[in-house]
Amino acid sequence: MPSPPGAPGPSAPPLEDLPDTEAALRDLVRHRRAAPLRRGAVPPPVELIAIGASAGGVDALMRLLAVLGPGFAPAIAVVLHIPEDRRSRLVEVFSHHCALPVREAADKAPIQPGTVHFAGPGYHLSVERDRTFSLSCEPPVHYSRPSIDLLLESAAESFGPSCAAVLLTGASEDGAVGLCRVGERGGLTAVQSPAEAQVPVMPAAALARCAPDFVLPLAGIGRLLAALSAPAAPVPPPAPSPPTDPRTRRTA
Repeated sequence: MPSPPGAPGPSAPPLEDLPDTEAALRDLVRHRRAAPLRRGAVPPPVELIAIGASAGGVDALMRLLAVLGPGFAPAIAVVLHIPEDRRSRLVEVFSHHCALPVREAADKAPIQPGTVHFAGPGYHLSVERDRTFSLSCEPPVHYSRPSIDLLLESAAESFGPSCAAVLLTGASEDGAVGLCRVGERGGLTAVQSPAEAQVPVMPAAALARCAPDFVLPLAGIGRLLAALSAPAAPVPPPAPSPPTDPRTRRTA
């Protein structure tokens, strides 16, 4: 039975320390992403990073996106819960605090690499298999439209192992189901440490449902995202066993 919202589940992984060097971090990410694949397979490049946040999310996203430089390769799609009856100023605000291009996602618009796309108010944001966005007016999910769950679930179905999902601070359970779905489809998953989150309900709800690949403070998530921009490399197969010398074999 799942733990109540707001408390990490019993299977939640511990807060982990990332390697000190970027090379070691990239190696950790490469092996973690390749775990569901056959030995020696090359994990596909991460094309889309889907991020969800709610209460406290503006400050968390400011800190997270500020560490990403102009050469960052994957596209980023963000759902931040905002009131439907207000004009969103997220693009205006984040354009002054982020080195990457920032825009509001539009219906049928292509998903641009190295660009931060924010969901606008009043519409659910989904991604399609043809690498475009779609907007819809279905009923709110967890009282929210746009819904983090719908973004993450559509990203999981459209991008599979080429997707990464990040869930940050928030006051609802929106995003928990979607993040687990990304993991089921082979994508990488990361959750902000509930102990650090301004409002821990959202990351704790995800931990109550499944064990993500990483549970990290914001600084660690920033380093993780930077590592996801690096090219993938094959995971080496296990070393073969040394040949047996026939002269050492025992006879019955």
